[in-house]
Amino acid sequence: MSPFDEIQATAAAVRARLGGRSPRVALVLGSGLGELADRLEQAVRIPYDEIPGFPRSSVHGHAGRLVAGRAPGGRLEVVAMQGRVHCYEGHSAARVAFPVRVLVALGARTVVLTNAAGGCDPQMAGGDLVLVRDHLNLTGQNPLCGDNDDRLGPRFPDLSTVYHPDLRALAQRVASARLGGPLREGVYAWLLGPSYETPAEIRMVRALGGDLVGMSTVPEAIAAVHMGARVAALSCVTNLAAGLSGQPLSHDEVMETAARVRGRFLDLVEGLLGALEATA
Repeated sequence: MSPFDEIQATAAAVRARLGGRSPRVALVLGSGLGELADRLEQAVRIPYDEIPGFPRSSVHGHAGRLVAGRAPGGRLEVVAMQGRVHCYEGHSAARVAFPVRVLVALGARTVVLTNAAGGCDPQMAGGDLVLVRDHLNLTGQNPLCGDNDDRLGPRFPDLSTVYHPDLRALAQRVASARLGGPLREGVYAWLLGPSYETPAEIRMVRALGGDLVGMSTVPEAIAAVHMGARVAALSCVTNLAAGLSGQPLSHDEVMETAARVRGRFLDLVEGLLGALEATA
């Protein structure tokens, strides 16, 4: 089965569970940020292990469910991933991007990616919310490697504006209204993991123009753009990166900080969903 046919077959299996729903916006919710999916109204919940071809997450803080429903207080149809998989779990970049491709095939033309990230700028602090402006792919991996199927997208897609300017402007307006001021914007650097970066690697990222560092998001963004979707990405800075704080790094800290900032994060994303419905 070709990648295109596999994506379509999985989308058909999910569609059969959704009772005629056609989601317009897809959310990918990273470490500790999955609560938003629980707020969707009239929701249908499907564990990943019941979806043909969906890879299963093995990481704490990633529930492993697909949730489809209406945005809180609105009518916008949304499909959300509670958790994702990563290349460091043993998956190829193409397999990591497969679920997002399925969501776009379901009809989602806007994809909002979220993640927990390390801050590479000493002026950042745990709990900051940052809008991704661009990315650095420092892994040497790309979900588009291999034969290209033109039914999915072009062989050489343009990534000049991966993170759509209109979506970033919309997110900034929502942040100003709901959080009292605009979001900082930054460049997200994708490194493979699962070990945290060394201080020398963080200095390299800074020298290359990176503001954030993490182990996800980029393959999903590339695949969504390849299929013609608009992409926005939000990072929750859960800690300062290696060498900037003098503190050891741990996944527990990531989860604790995500829990602390959850209210602001939920308010921001719910506001963004409302703005997307209003401008549709």
